[in-house]
Amino acid sequence: MTKSQECEAAEQFLNQADEDSFNSLYRIFSPQLVAFFRRRGHENGVAEDLAQEVMLTVYRKAGQIRDHKLFRAWLFRVARNAACRHFAERARQVPTLDLADMNDFLAAPQLSPCGPATEFNEWMKFLDPEEREAMTLRFVEEWEYHEIAAAKAIPIGTVQWRVFNSKKKLAVHLKPRPDILPKAA
Repeated sequence: MTKSQECEAAEQFLNQADEDSFNSLYRIFSPQLVAFFRRRGHENGVAEDLAQEVMLTVYRKAGQIRDHKLFRAWLFRVARNAACRHFAERARQVPTLDLADMNDFLAAPQLSPCGPATEFNEWMKFLDPEEREAMTLRFVEEWEYHEIAAAKAIPIGTVQWRVFNSKKKLAVHLKPRPDILPKAA
Protein backbone atom coordinates (compact mmCIF):
# COMPACT_ATOMS: atom_id res chain seq x y z
CA MET A 1 0.00 0.00 0.00
CA THR A 2 1.45 3.33 -0.99
CA LYS A 3 1.44 6.44 1.13
CA SER A 4 -0.80 8.22 -1.39
CA GLN A 5 -3.39 5.40 -1.23
CA GLU A 6 -3.38 5.62 2.57
CA CYS A 7 -3.82 9.40 2.47
CA GLU A 8 -6.58 9.14 -0.14
CA ALA A 9 -8.51 6.50 1.86
CA ALA A 10 -8.13 8.48 5.09
CA GLU A 11 -9.22 11.74 3.41
CA GLN A 12 -12.22 10.06 1.82
CA PHE A 13 -13.30 8.60 5.16
CA LEU A 14 -12.75 11.84 7.06
CA ASN A 15 -14.75 13.82 4.50
CA GLN A 16 -17.60 11.34 4.23
CA ALA A 17 -17.70 8.65 6.92
CA ASP A 18 -19.79 5.88 5.42
CA GLU A 19 -19.55 2.12 5.18
CA ASP A 20 -17.66 2.06 1.87
CA SER A 21 -15.04 4.61 2.92
CA PHE A 22 -14.57 2.84 6.24
CA ASN A 23 -14.15 -0.55 4.52
CA SER A 24 -11.37 0.91 2.36
CA LEU A 25 -9.73 2.42 5.42
CA TYR A 26 -10.07 -0.86 7.32
CA ARG A 27 -8.50 -2.93 4.51
CA ILE A 28 -5.52 -0.59 4.40
CA PHE A 29 -4.83 0.02 8.09
CA SER A 30 -6.03 -3.14 9.85
CA PRO A 31 -3.08 -5.31 8.71
CA GLN A 32 -0.70 -2.52 9.72
CA LEU A 33 -2.29 -2.36 13.16
CA VAL A 34 -2.08 -6.13 13.62
CA ALA A 35 1.62 -5.98 12.74
CA PHE A 36 2.06 -3.03 15.11
CA PHE A 37 0.59 -5.03 18.01
CA ARG A 38 2.53 -8.20 17.15
CA ARG A 39 5.81 -6.26 17.21
CA ARG A 40 4.93 -5.20 20.74
CA GLY A 41 4.57 -8.78 21.96
CA HIS A 42 0.85 -9.42 21.57
CA GLU A 43 -0.24 -12.84 20.35
CA ASN A 44 -2.01 -13.06 17.01
CA GLY A 45 -5.57 -13.23 18.37
CA VAL A 46 -4.98 -10.39 20.82
CA ALA A 47 -3.33 -8.30 18.10
CA GLU A 48 -6.37 -8.75 15.85
CA ASP A 49 -8.76 -7.88 18.69
CA LEU A 50 -6.80 -4.75 19.51
CA ALA A 51 -6.71 -3.75 15.84
CA GLN A 52 -10.49 -4.06 15.68
CA GLU A 53 -10.82 -2.02 18.87
CA VAL A 54 -8.66 0.72 17.35
CA MET A 55 -10.64 0.73 14.10
CA LEU A 56 -13.88 1.01 16.09
CA THR A 57 -12.42 4.01 17.91
CA VAL A 58 -11.43 5.49 14.54
CA TYR A 59 -14.95 5.03 13.25
CA ARG A 60 -16.47 6.67 16.30
CA LYS A 61 -14.03 9.53 16.88
CA ALA A 62 -12.58 10.42 13.48
CA GLY A 63 -14.68 13.58 13.46
CA GLN A 64 -12.47 14.99 16.23
CA ILE A 65 -9.42 15.21 13.95
CA ARG A 66 -8.76 18.82 12.99
CA ASP A 67 -5.84 18.32 10.63
CA HIS A 68 -6.58 15.45 8.23
CA LYS A 69 -2.88 15.18 7.35
CA LEU A 70 -2.23 13.92 10.87
CA PHE A 71 -4.66 10.98 10.57
CA ARG A 72 -1.96 8.27 10.49
CA ALA A 73 -0.19 9.71 13.55
CA TRP A 74 -3.52 9.93 15.38
CA LEU A 75 -4.41 6.35 14.39
CA PHE A 76 -1.18 4.94 15.80
CA ARG A 77 -1.46 7.05 18.93
CA VAL A 78 -4.87 5.43 19.48
CA ALA A 79 -3.18 2.05 18.86
CA ARG A 80 -0.38 2.82 21.34
CA ASN A 81 -2.96 3.81 23.97
CA ALA A 82 -4.92 0.58 23.34
CA ALA A 83 -1.71 -1.46 23.78
CA CYS A 84 -0.90 0.37 27.03
CA ARG A 85 -4.42 -0.23 28.36
CA HIS A 86 -4.19 -3.91 27.47
CA PHE A 87 -0.82 -4.33 29.21
CA ALA A 88 -2.14 -2.47 32.27
CA GLU A 89 -5.22 -4.70 32.45
CA ARG A 90 -3.05 -7.79 32.13
CA ALA A 91 -0.75 -6.55 34.89
CA ARG A 92 -3.69 -6.06 37.24
CA GLN A 93 -4.97 -9.60 36.76
CA VAL A 94 -4.38 -11.74 39.83
CA PRO A 95 -4.21 -15.51 39.60
CA THR A 96 -6.98 -17.14 41.62
CA LEU A 97 -8.41 -20.60 41.91
CA ASP A 98 -12.04 -21.58 41.72
CA LEU A 99 -12.12 -23.87 44.72
CA ALA A 100 -15.36 -25.51 43.62
CA ASP A 101 -13.63 -26.84 40.47
CA MET A 102 -10.47 -28.03 42.21
CA ASN A 103 -11.80 -30.96 44.27
CA ASP A 104 -9.52 -33.73 42.98
CA PHE A 105 -6.73 -31.58 41.61
CA LEU A 106 -5.32 -30.03 44.78
CA ALA A 107 -1.90 -31.03 45.95
CA ALA A 108 -2.78 -31.07 49.63
CA PRO A 109 -0.23 -32.36 52.11
CA GLN A 110 -1.01 -35.47 54.06
CA LEU A 111 -2.03 -33.86 57.33
CA SER A 112 -3.66 -36.50 59.42
CA PRO A 113 -5.91 -39.50 59.21
CA CYS A 114 -8.77 -37.36 60.55
CA GLY A 115 -9.88 -36.49 57.02
CA PRO A 116 -10.94 -33.51 54.94
CA ALA A 117 -12.25 -31.46 57.85
CA THR A 118 -8.79 -31.29 59.41
CA GLU A 119 -7.24 -30.55 56.03
CA PHE A 120 -9.75 -27.73 55.44
CA ASN A 121 -8.94 -26.21 58.84
CA GLU A 122 -5.22 -26.32 58.08
CA TRP A 123 -5.75 -24.39 54.83
CA MET A 124 -8.00 -21.89 56.57
CA LYS A 125 -5.14 -20.97 58.93
CA PHE A 126 -3.63 -19.00 56.04
CA LEU A 127 -6.60 -16.60 56.14
CA ASP A 128 -7.72 -13.74 58.35
CA PRO A 129 -10.75 -14.45 60.61
CA GLU A 130 -13.15 -12.48 58.38
CA GLU A 131 -11.88 -14.30 55.30
CA ARG A 132 -12.17 -17.68 57.04
CA GLU A 133 -15.75 -16.90 57.97
CA ALA A 134 -16.63 -15.77 54.43
CA MET A 135 -15.04 -18.87 52.88
CA THR A 136 -16.76 -21.21 55.33
CA LEU A 137 -20.16 -19.64 54.74
CA ARG A 138 -19.67 -19.54 50.98
CA PHE A 139 -18.14 -22.96 50.29
CA VAL A 140 -19.01 -25.13 53.29
CA GLU A 141 -22.43 -23.79 54.16
CA GLU A 142 -23.02 -22.92 50.46
CA TRP A 143 -24.53 -19.52 51.17
CA GLU A 144 -24.89 -16.99 48.36
CA TYR A 145 -23.00 -13.70 48.56
CA HIS A 146 -26.15 -11.70 49.28
CA GLU A 147 -27.07 -14.07 52.12
CA ILE A 148 -23.67 -13.65 53.76
CA ALA A 149 -23.88 -9.87 53.35
CA ALA A 150 -27.34 -9.75 54.94
CA ALA A 151 -26.38 -12.02 57.83
CA LYS A 152 -23.20 -10.07 58.62
CA ALA A 153 -24.73 -6.64 57.86
CA ILE A 154 -21.92 -5.74 55.45
CA PRO A 155 -21.99 -4.73 51.77
CA ILE A 156 -22.06 -7.54 49.23
CA GLY A 157 -18.89 -6.13 47.66
CA THR A 158 -17.06 -6.65 50.95
CA VAL A 159 -18.12 -10.30 50.98
CA GLN A 160 -17.02 -10.72 47.36
CA TRP A 161 -13.68 -9.07 48.12
CA ARG A 162 -13.07 -11.35 51.11
CA VAL A 163 -13.75 -14.46 49.04
CA PHE A 164 -11.61 -13.16 46.15
CA ASN A 165 -8.76 -12.21 48.47
CA SER A 166 -8.98 -15.61 50.19
CA LYS A 167 -8.73 -17.42 46.87
CA LYS A 168 -5.74 -15.28 45.95
CA LYS A 169 -4.00 -16.14 49.24
CA LEU A 170 -4.78 -19.84 48.91
CA ALA A 171 -3.71 -20.01 45.25
CA VAL A 172 -0.10 -19.64 46.33
CA HIS A 173 -0.40 -22.73 48.53
CA LEU A 174 -2.70 -24.88 46.40
CA LYS A 175 -1.02 -26.07 43.23
CA PRO A 176 -2.58 -28.49 40.74
CA ARG A 177 -1.08 -31.95 40.94
CA PRO A 178 0.35 -32.82 37.51
CA ASP A 179 -0.10 -36.55 38.06
CA ILE A 180 -3.93 -36.27 38.15
CA LEU A 181 -4.62 -33.43 35.72
CA PRO A 182 -6.86 -34.41 32.81
CA LYS A 183 -4.99 -35.12 29.58
CA ALA A 184 -5.47 -32.68 26.71
CA ALA A 185 -7.44 -34.12 23.82
